[in-house]
Amino acid sequence: MVHPLMRNHIRVKLHLKSCYRNTKKQAFNFSTSVSPQFSPQNPPLQIPNLRAKRREFAGLLQLSISKNPRLQSKIIHGQIIVSGLQLDTFLANVLLNVYSKCDCVDSARVLFDKMPHKNLITWSSMVSMYSQHGYSEEALMVFVDLQRTSSENPNEFVLASVLRACSQLGVIEKGAQLHGFVVKSGFDQDVYVGTSLIDFYSKNGDIDEARLVFDQLLEKTAVTWTTIIAGYTKCGRSEVSLNLFAQMRETDVVPDMYVVSSVLSACSMLEFLEGGKQIHAYVLRRGIERDISVVNVLIDFYTKCNRVKTGRMLFDRMAVKNIISWTTMISGYMQNSLDWEAIKLFGEMNGLSWKLDGFACTSVLTSCGSLEALEQGRQVHAYTIKVNFESDEFVKNGLIDMYAKSNSLDDARKVFDVMAEQNVISYNAMIEGYSSQEKLSEALELFHEMRVRLFPPSLLTFVSLLGVSASLFAFELSKQIHGLIIKFGVSLNIFAGSSLVDVYSKCCYVRDARLVFEEMNEKDIVVWNAMFFGYTQQLENEEALKLYSSLQFSREKPNEFTFAALITAASNLASLPHGQQFHNQLVKMGLDFCPFVTNSLVDMYAKCGSIEEARKIFNSSIGRDVVCWNSMISTYAQHGEAEEALRMFREMIKEGIQPNYVTFVAVLSACSHAGFVEDGLNHFNSMSGFGIERGTEHYACVVSLLGRSGKLFEAKEFIEKMPIEPAAVVWRSLLSGCRIAGNMELGKYAAEMAISTDPSDSGSYILLSNIFASKGMWADAKMVRERMDSSRVVKEPGRSWIEVNNKVNAFIARDTAHPEADMIDSVLDILIQHIKGAGYVPDATSLLMND
Repeated sequence: MVHPLMRNHIRVKLHLKSCYRNTKKQAFNFSTSVSPQFSPQNPPLQIPNLRAKRREFAGLLQLSISKNPRLQSKIIHGQIIVSGLQLDTFLANVLLNVYSKCDCVDSARVLFDKMPHKNLITWSSMVSMYSQHGYSEEALMVFVDLQRTSSENPNEFVLASVLRACSQLGVIEKGAQLHGFVVKSGFDQDVYVGTSLIDFYSKNGDIDEARLVFDQLLEKTAVTWTTIIAGYTKCGRSEVSLNLFAQMRETDVVPDMYVVSSVLSACSMLEFLEGGKQIHAYVLRRGIERDISVVNVLIDFYTKCNRVKTGRMLFDRMAVKNIISWTTMISGYMQNSLDWEAIKLFGEMNGLSWKLDGFACTSVLTSCGSLEALEQGRQVHAYTIKVNFESDEFVKNGLIDMYAKSNSLDDARKVFDVMAEQNVISYNAMIEGYSSQEKLSEALELFHEMRVRLFPPSLLTFVSLLGVSASLFAFELSKQIHGLIIKFGVSLNIFAGSSLVDVYSKCCYVRDARLVFEEMNEKDIVVWNAMFFGYTQQLENEEALKLYSSLQFSREKPNEFTFAALITAASNLASLPHGQQFHNQLVKMGLDFCPFVTNSLVDMYAKCGSIEEARKIFNSSIGRDVVCWNSMISTYAQHGEAEEALRMFREMIKEGIQPNYVTFVAVLSACSHAGFVEDGLNHFNSMSGFGIERGTEHYACVVSLLGRSGKLFEAKEFIEKMPIEPAAVVWRSLLSGCRIAGNMELGKYAAEMAISTDPSDSGSYILLSNIFASKGMWADAKMVRERMDSSRVVKEPGRSWIEVNNKVNAFIARDTAHPEADMIDSVLDILIQHIKGAGYVPDATSLLMND
């Protein structure tokens, strides 16, 4: 037997379907008159009494009996009016709630304004509806009307909704006033209002005030804990989030999936792998591992902790995936530089007919840019046009970045120019693209346009401009950019600071770089490394070693780049003890297998004369690249072991390593020192077979090879047939050969050609003077020196150093600055007397200019 109430529901349902068929093409406006669907052919239902009618309509409003809930709600609203219940506050409140769920904000407002009687539920429904749909100002206005026109006092639901509106608007002052009202009204211990206050303060950057509210609450729900934990995570204080989670575990509140997600996000930010694994174990124990949102956060956690395989395993095991699952995995691949995997997964997702969102497209575009995969990037661009994402701001900026990094600046500029509204991010992407290609004028032109349009430059803008300034050694421009950085108040930022240190160092103003370094209140290891490399690039190696002592007293830990710079400093000083100490620290920290560190170690041991140790490092290295092979070949070449250098070259080719420009400089240098003329010429001629364009250094090596072998005229003929303009170093190589062979005439010709090519080069003057001196032509030697002085060419003084008792002692020719210079001179005088007494006669023929 069918229940009477159910019979009424069925009758009303059939009636509504009839109304829906008759009105689906008609508009409704119940504010002025009854609509046509309530004509005699669709008479109102004859429900026994008003109370039954109210229950019936309230029940129908909460049913889902149509694919068009908006139309359904308005039909029922019409029936309510026809039934004479349009003034019923209870039904009006239900209708307000239904209109809110259907996103019919305007209809709800019309209904609200026509209600003769409003209770607290009415006001609460309106405030809640406006705040939920993002109409924050309207929510505040309704709240003001409530206080001004109603005798009702706001309840916890109204206050929570108004606080949400304040959070959305970011109006801290109004939120603080409302906080005072909450305390005055006695709702400061209400958990619902308290949680909203915590959310308001945390979202507006005042996490300390949020914590005060949290601590004062006597009762806390899972939502309260989630809000404060998420607040600390978002403001970068993830360690506090983990402490709060530990406190929560000691209470009776059971963490739900939202708390778990927030804690996992904190572990992700800290890359706290062990903590995240414990949360994962908790998820498995609680049996919530099937919740898609929790698994998505777990995938994000593992990928951010460089455990991409674990993240992929979780992804593959998901029975049901959503768009966030795919996007998180693609983004994880991109963040870990597994760019081909990101592109592959993007294609797989598209093949399964998933509609990718803008975030997924942006992640894949980033991967395409990193790989310089222009063709794949174009395909993603075509996809964004196909699915109407081409107007998405993030996608547009991703396209500009992808094209710029793929060396297609014309396409990047086309995307930039067709943007409806450029912003700081799009300008930065374009400026960075021009900067990476060292197109300074285009980058500065865009920067000027950016300032004319009143777009405030961001940190990335300055970093990009400083990058191109450093690559072009544009010191004056760098100073101007530095001034703007100070003007915009970001001079002490880590990224801007490290860029300034780098640019000043590369422009040979390492003292200015140190001033910037000292001004920075906060320094990460990247800033320290920039300073280390600055000192080594300017050969101020002792300062680099002193700076390392300061680093050891700081909280920062050195990384592989730090040791690469320090080993280079030890190499420049030929200080084996320092190099060995850094090597030991590398081994202890497990960084000795990094390729560039291995290359630095090989170079350091070679320059310190420990060829066997350099070879040990080379043999123990994993995945030797071309730089590592070049270091070893150069080592043997510099130490006169040409046969071993050539054997290493043959072994390198056998292992399938492609030689580069530097490789052939080392090989030709080895042949030159050993006099292997035929081998050297064969290797020189084979360069084109490897796709390597010959450069000045290669031609200079061949000239030196021929000159050392006495084939001076062949060397001269070789220079004259060069396809490029001979540089001074090429003529100087011939001049050096003439000095060895004693060919004065050809030497004079080579010297004149070298000096005419580079008048400021002191080496050519010195070699020519030495040729004259070796022939006893002192007057000619003096003339060369006077010409050098008149041209204001200064010879860099000879420099040597020795390490005694862990201190480097440097000596410069004719310099008496050493504190023990007098004692050293007296000892040298005694030694000279001893060697003269032994019959030694010094050769003074080449002393004129070699001091």
